[in-house]
Amino acid sequence: MHLLTGVTGLSGSIVIREFARQAVPVRVLVRDPDAAPWLRELPNVEVVRGDMAVAESLGAAFDDVDRALMISSPRGDMVRTQCRFIDAAAAAGVRHIVKFSGKESGTAFDPRAFRGTRWHLEIENYLENSGLAWTHLRPSQFMQLYLPGTLTGVDPKRRALVMPIGQSRLAPVDIADIARVLVAMMDADGIEGRAFDMTGPEGLTMSEITDRISAASGRTFGYQEVTFAQKRALHAAEGLPPEVLDLLEEIYRGRSASPECRVDLSTHHEFGVEPSTFADFARRHADDFIAEAAA
Repeated sequence: MHLLTGVTGLSGSIVIREFARQAVPVRVLVRDPDAAPWLRELPNVEVVRGDMAVAESLGAAFDDVDRALMISSPRGDMVRTQCRFIDAAAAAGVRHIVKFSGKESGTAFDPRAFRGTRWHLEIENYLENSGLAWTHLRPSQFMQLYLPGTLTGVDPKRRALVMPIGQSRLAPVDIADIARVLVAMMDADGIEGRAFDMTGPEGLTMSEITDRISAASGRTFGYQEVTFAQKRALHAAEGLPPEVLDLLEEIYRGRSASPECRVDLSTHHEFGVEPSTFADFARRHADDFIAEAAA
């Protein structure tokens, strides 16, 4: 039996739907199943109540589990939550944990300078020294983060992507690709003790991204470059707390300082997943961009 965590978040919800689409039986750990009733409608998905950070709540979740996929939101308590989950899994006899991690695609991006990647590295190190078999999947930035309604997505009022990163190139990856890789990975042999990097198939500037959104949606979107202070003020007006403003500014500054990116499709190829281009993604989500722009 495989156990998945974090399935109600942005990434996890796409991942669990792919397991269900491929009819792969899995168990999911959810703090409040009543808050995610859609999970019970997915075929071959067993929902168990429990909290990753509370070992005594995880007994039933670990029954007959050999391999667990660990996903958590990148927030301040992620390190504590995932490390406690690792300890509980080891105590329960789980053999192998796959960690959904992260890695920026910028060639000059310093992972230690950004707390999000720093947290991931800390957890990776803890897992590697836990005595459990381990695997890390390290995707780059997600294509889904450009959708309207996300913190870094297109602003439908301006019909623009408002960013302070100049003409830096990024290689965002479609979470749908990540989900297909994870379905294959969770049943794969020979992945223990390995870290898999994963980017999208193209290095793109923000202008190139908005060109693809425009072509897919039939509406004109542009890139509006702003300063770090202006972008922070926009986020503050959205009601974001100071710690989130600090975290986002770290990301923007890191990406601005790393104008070139790497493209790494080795994980796609190893697990037989055709890479989605940003144009593919934009066409699939054209209605999302059109609806928000019209509103």
